Order: sequence, then structure tokens, then C-alpha cells
Amino acid sequence: MQSEHFKTAKQYAEDIVKGKIPAEEHKVAGCKRFLDDLKRTDLQLNTKEADFVIEAIQKFIVHNTGEDLSGNALMGKPLILLPWQVFIVYNLVGFEWKNGSKRYNEAFIYTPRKNGKTLFVAGLSWGLSLLYAKSGSQLYIVAASSKQAGQSFNDIVYSVKDKGLKNFLIHNSINEHSIVWQSEENGKVVASMRIEALASNPDKHDSFICNLAIVDELHAVPAKEYNRFKEAQKAFSNRLIVAITTAGDNMNSFGFRRLEYAKKVVKGLKDDAFFAYLSMAEQDENGNVDYTSPIQHEKANPSYGVTIRPQDMLNDSLQAQNDPQQRKDFLSRSLNVYTTAMRSYFDVEKFRASDQKCAEALNMPDITALSQLPIKWYGGADLSKLHDLTAACLYGTYKDIDICITHAFFPVVMAHKKAEEDEIPLFGWSDDGLLTLCNTPTVEYSDVVDWFKSMRSMGFKVKKVAFDKKFGREFFALMKAENFNMEDAPQFYYAKSEGFRRIEKKVNDGLFYYMGSEAYEYCVSNVHAIEKTDDMIQYEKIGQTMRIDLFDSSVFACRAKLTDDEKEKAASSWEW
Repeated sequence: MQSEHFKTAKQYAEDIVKGKIPAEEHKVAGCKRFLDDLKRTDLQLNTKEADFVIEAIQKFIVHNTGEDLSGNALMGKPLILLPWQVFIVYNLVGFEWKNGSKRYNEAFIYTPRKNGKTLFVAGLSWGLSLLYAKSGSQLYIVAASSKQAGQSFNDIVYSVKDKGLKNFLIHNSINEHSIVWQSEENGKVVASMRIEALASNPDKHDSFICNLAIVDELHAVPAKEYNRFKEAQKAFSNRLIVAITTAGDNMNSFGFRRLEYAKKVVKGLKDDAFFAYLSMAEQDENGNVDYTSPIQHEKANPSYGVTIRPQDMLNDSLQAQNDPQQRKDFLSRSLNVYTTAMRSYFDVEKFRASDQKCAEALNMPDITALSQLPIKWYGGADLSKLHDLTAACLYGTYKDIDICITHAFFPVVMAHKKAEEDEIPLFGWSDDGLLTLCNTPTVEYSDVVDWFKSMRSMGFKVKKVAFDKKFGREFFALMKAENFNMEDAPQFYYAKSEGFRRIEKKVNDGLFYYMGSEAYEYCVSNVHAIEKTDDMIQYEKIGQTMRIDLFDSSVFACRAKLTDDEKEKAASSWEW
């Protein structure tokens, strides 16, 4: 505990928690987790090995490009870890269980661009490989492209040559990027390490074995690739996979879902093997960022004032303010805030803010409580053509709050393939009760009918169900046979505009509740819309691999409600 590096890590955590260093709430939570873990009796801190990794980095890794803030050349000068980097190393290497095995085997490091991430990856690769050399360390640096993965690898090669080390075998060609070292005693290998840089290609990385992996820019790497290297480590007790990334603009990506999981972990979700360091700007309840504020710039960038020039950051933020085309890149690359895809019509953060506000107003009702409310419910359905996503919805209003309950269906025989190819978290939705995996090659109409029947049995008073009859006359007939009042809802854009606009307005007013369904958020973020004349709107999915079915079903149900409300008003006016 007398280690100077430990003191640096602990002081950094304390300064973040006390507010001496500006930080967003999830970074604060992560630092508080570290301080609380120091008090745990089931953990111990190995300062010797943490110090070894830090010293291995600082005494070996050197800059091969760049300048400091004063314009002085950094080439050939040693990498001196900043407090936030020391903090990360101490977490990853220092914490052990009482039996001596390392606590963390998975890490998520989330920082904006230009904070020294690439050289830090090189240093981390080097230090960890040396630490576990007696176990025959094998480390892979993986990125979406060979060029990206090669950047950190080239930093290691440059450092090896700068130090004049001769006993390293280096392959650095178009076919292979690897560096190998081994130590022998009496003709026997007693320690070895191998570092290799690879471009993402999950179909070719199925039989690898390694104890260490660093996945760079996770937002551009598919889930399948990440999981391949996670599985490759199962032969080792002391194993570690580190995902290090900045934000992207696809909120349906694997990287975004890992970010959401990391947020839950630092906020208290029990996962003792998962470490997260999250550095980003603060967002208000509507997801907005005060992106011209130097305070927010410092919150997002842990190397602010060292590798990040404050004046340059301020100038870029003013450009983003004056030129909307620059804004999304500035938010995602410089402030580490995920933005929706460029063609997406909706801002998902507005949906989340509305949902949270309504949940508090309704006192967080569950599905059972909603079934007992005096609400007239309207149904909607969007059936898949073959083996694809099918959606059903109930829609109603209570105390001016529109409530949307959705459920999805997908054939289990195609679920694994589509989940990987199109990056749809089908199995996560299934675990959360948002989706039914059907045991048939295609979704049977009877499965959807059974869902509506189960909701009715629970107590939901379903007045009407809207569905485009020409896309499933059999479903239409089955529903009528079960005594549901069916309404034909042709999929003309001018007819769907009314439901679309109603949902849009309710969301903007903070009066739309969808029970926090991640499946519904996924579909909302995939909606691309074009404004037509007379306030009409035509919408479609952003790309062929995206899905909007749950949103579509809610539009059908909402329009059925609006049509029925209009008829009731006309009838009451006529009676008067």
C-alpha cells in the first residue's frame, strides 16, 4: 500500500468522487466502486504486479510520433502513464481473490479520440504479456481493419527497435504482424510471449487459444468476433479481454449494448469479473449535451490539458454549433456520446426520457398493474413474410399518458443466424420477456393470436385490433374466431401518418410510456422518415438488416385508437 503508483490510482479515484476532477456520473460511480473494493475482505491488492506492469510500460514503450502542448517533439521519449491510465492498470492487475487468481477477466474502457488510447493499448499489451510470460502468454490486438490493429502493434515494434532489443522475432508484413520472445534455461523454455495484430474476421478466428486479447474500437467490431476471443481464453485462469473504444453512431451495435451493460455494472449490477472505465460528457434527462462547455470537454476527456488542447476543443465545439453537419462527429468522437444513425428520424434519448417520466408518474406499474387500469386497449400487429421478426402491440391512454405494450416473435431455427448477421439481440430480448422464440421454421399466426388471448385473459380490455388484412387473411380470420373485433388497416403512408404523428407528439411532451422495452427502442432507432405535404410523413427502415416491426405495430394500434375516439366524439355530438 506504500506504492507510489497505488497512491496515484487512489488519489485519482478520490479526486473524481469528491468532484476535484470534473467527471460524468458513470466515471464517478466507477471510481467509487474502486474505493469500496479496497475495503472488501474477500479481495486483496497485489501492488507488486500492478507496479511491474506500469514500470514495464514506462521504461520500455516510447512515442514514435507527436508533440506535447508546447510543440516539443515526443518521438523517442518514454510513455509516462497519466493518473487515469494508472488507475485502469491497478484495477486490471492489482485486484486478486484470496487464492491469488486475478479478479477481472473482462474490461470495457470507453474514452474519446486523441486521449492517448493507441499508445496505451501498446503499453498494456506489452506489460500484460511480460507479466504472464511464464504461462506462455499469447495476446491478440484485434480491430475492424488491419491498419487500425497495426497502429498499436507498430508502436511496440518501434519501441523494441528503439531499445535495441535483439532477441525478439518480428514479422511485420502484409501477411502477418507478430512479435515473439522466449527465455530458455538449460535448453528448456521457461517463459514466452507472443503479440499479434489482426483485422476482424470472426469466421477465421474460431480455433485460437490465448490468455489476453485487446479489441480496439469495439463499436466497429461484431459481437461474434468479440465472443470468439473471449471463448479462446477458457483454458486460462488468469485471462483478460479488454474492449477499448470510442462512441459510434449506431445505437443498435454490439459496442453500444456493451456500454449499456458497463453502465449498469458501475452503478451496482453484480459482476465481479467485469471492469469498466467510462469517460464521456454529461447528458441531461432528454439526452442533450452542453457541448460548448469546457467543463463538459474536461468531463469527457481524461487527458484534457495533456494530449487534448483545451482551446482546440473549444474551437471545434463552436464549429459544431455553427455547422450541424459537424455536430454528430464532435459529439461521438470528442465527447464520447453515442448518436443515432445519421438517417434515423427519432432521437431515442427522447423516448427514454419520456418513458422514465411516465414510469414515475404512474408509480412504475408492471404488466399486471396496467391490466387493472380502466383503459380501452387497441391492438396492432405486423406479421413477417417468412422467418423474420413479427410484432404485436396493445395501445391505450391513461391520464393523458399513451401506454404502448409490445411483444415480438421470431422462429428459433433462424434466431442464431440472424442475431449474428444482423446484430439483433434476440436472445437478450427473449430473456427479458420481450420476445417469444417460436419452435417452428416460421412464426405461426396462432402464436400471435395466443399472445392477444393471454393479454385479454390477464384483464386487458381489447376493444379492437388493427391489421392489414391482405398481408395475412388467415391471421385475420383466426382473430375473429377468437371474438376479437378486427379492423382492416391498409399500409398507406397517409393513413399511418396520423398514428406516427401522435406518438411523436406524445414523446416530445413526455407522455409516452413503453415500459422501457429495449426491443421497442431498437425498432424506433431504425426508423427513417420523409416529410410530405400537409404534415404527412412516409417512413421506412434505415437499412435491409434493420427492423422496425414493433414500432409499426404501435402505429397501427395508435391509429385504431384515434379512429375510434373520433367516432365516439361524432356519436356523442349526434346524440346531443
